[in-house]
Amino acid sequence: MLLGTETLLQSDAKLSLLMMRVKALTAEYNQWQKRSPEEVIFTNPDVLLTLGKEELQKVKNDLEMLLLTVQSKNKKLEEDLKREQQWHEEQEQILDALNGLEEETTTQVQQFPHNSLHTRAFQELQNKMLKLRMYKEELLNALGKFLEEHFPLPEKGRSAEKKNSSEEPAVELITLNEILEILINKLMSTPHEPYVTINDSFWPPYIELLLRYGIALRHPADPNRMRLEAFHM
Repeated sequence: MLLGTETLLQSDAKLSLLMMRVKALTAEYNQWQKRSPEEVIFTNPDVLLTLGKEELQKVKNDLEMLLLTVQSKNKKLEEDLKREQQWHEEQEQILDALNGLEEETTTQVQQFPHNSLHTRAFQELQNKMLKLRMYKEELLNALGKFLEEHFPLPEKGRSAEKKNSSEEPAVELITLNEILEILINKLMSTPHEPYVTINDSFWPPYIELLLRYGIALRHPADPNRMRLEAFHM
């Protein structure tokens, strides 16, 4: 009987210890539950260091990917621009040659008497002049479409922003094709004074493009004037 009572007492003591431990663990669990995950993480220096390294590595990887993408796009743009510049120079050379041929043909036509045996030759020259003018017009139209497609004016979003603002509307910008036409006409009409004054209708990026790639030259004494490079000389 005493042995049974002693065994029972030992079991009760163990049960009491277990119950006390459960209560202690429950209380500790409740305390941890009340603390936010950020508080638990940010109070641990090792965890902070690990998280910081991971975040920096992620940012580094993103920046490297962005750099590679930008470099690839820049390279492609440079190649496209070189091809377009070469095409533009070739078209200008063709136009110059056509202008010279047109002037020569006009001179020859004027020298032929209209009431002579050369009437047939005169008509042939007139037909040639007409064909030359048509071909020249086609080249100018092709050049205009090319420039309009690859070198458009600033997006219309900017104009919308200006309309919403209280400021006065800015000067209307002209296209790259119109700038080139002005430069070409100036060079052909007054070759001794080919410089054109740069005004607010000339979009600065287009001016920089023409100057950078040698299509136009700035006046040595006046930075507000520029001329077309004389490719036909």
